[in-house]
Amino acid sequence: MFDKWVAWSEPSGDLRGAGVEVLEGDVENGFRGTGRMDKIEKLLSPLAKVPLLRVPPYPVVFTKPADALAGPFDDVSIHPDAQNMLDYEGEMTVVIGRDAKNVTEADALSYVLGYTVGNDVSARNFQLPDTSGGQFCYAKSFDGFAPIGPCIVPPSLVPDPQELRLETRVNGAVRQRTGTDDMIFSVAKIIAHLSRGTTLRKGTIIQTGTPSGVGLFMEPKGFLQNGDVVEVSIEGIGKIRNKMVFE
Repeated sequence: MFDKWVAWSEPSGDLRGAGVEVLEGDVENGFRGTGRMDKIEKLLSPLAKVPLLRVPPYPVVFTKPADALAGPFDDVSIHPDAQNMLDYEGEMTVVIGRDAKNVTEADALSYVLGYTVGNDVSARNFQLPDTSGGQFCYAKSFDGFAPIGPCIVPPSLVPDPQELRLETRVNGAVRQRTGTDDMIFSVAKIIAHLSRGTTLRKGTIIQTGTPSGVGLFMEPKGFLQNGDVVEVSIEGIGKIRNKMVFE
């Protein structure tokens, strides 16, 4: 941070000794000029702190029923009660290849049949605590709310699932773009956690979480509308493309 809050135009190089106007205020409340001038003694980080995301000890877990599955290019029919806060979540999706229970993190990837692309479609009005009591499972379990595909790529072609690029577009505009190395919990950690005392049957799919860029946290909100087309792609796996069709 600065020894003093200062303002200047097009800063570059060593600014020690430069004359500047001193500002007062902070990031939360904004800055105001004081009319006082001073000289820069030393440049520190421009921010004294940043908000920190508290990482939970375990991943948040919810389930989707089998009827939530949809094909990679299917239209997704949206019930009227799920339309007003409809959202997308582009996610790398893991397919379990053999029954797994009490799997160690070291062995977890050996239980993977392959990887595919998924969209965790979500009716936020049923998910948010202040509108419906935080019903994650219900909000994400409508028929067709789990389109996946277009194929299952074997682990031999994905040597490291934490080194892939994911992108989500809505009507052609990029909403999410990141690497799977940014996941809070790795694929191996997720499998180890889910198999703790619980059998993951072969054929189970695991959607591994979504990056920033969902409609809920955009300003203005970026919720999906009737006819919107959501595309999720992952390098080396492929792309799914689904149109939202309001009933």
